[in-house]
Amino acid sequence: MITLKRTDSDDPEFRQLVIQLDRDLAIRNGENNAFFVQYNQIEQIRHVVLAYVHDAAVGCGAMKIFEHNTMEIKRMYVPHEMRRKGIAGAVLYELETWAAALGYKKCCLETGVQMPEAISLYKRCGYQIIPNYAPYVNVETSICFEKVLTQIL
Repeated sequence: MITLKRTDSDDPEFRQLVIQLDRDLAIRNGENNAFFVQYNQIEQIRHVVLAYVHDAAVGCGAMKIFEHNTMEIKRMYVPHEMRRKGIAGAVLYELETWAAALGYKKCCLETGVQMPEAISLYKRCGYQIIPNYAPYVNVETSICFEKVLTQIL
């Protein structure tokens, strides 16, 4: 069974998962990784969700204010051995629910073309591809998504 915890970027289990995420992204992004790193800092993120299975942290996601009515989903990660168990979808739904409860109307996010599992997750969860927003405008390896939260709550 998956249990979820709302926390923030100071949580040590979140920070440990982010280290694993950053290692994975460095491989996938290759020489372009430095560009993305600057936009993925976790300091001061006040909205983090951790997923647990048998008291072990097995997934995470975060969000930060993007615009007055939009939260940006960041730092979604589930280790390879825990994928395809519904963990990422549960984390994403919890973030969306939290955003809606805070009064936000939309969530947006950016992922890379080299992340087919992430692209599949976001499409399955109702996200629509949108034109790349800043700072990802004209970044050919980026895909941006958005979801209106009217169906949440």
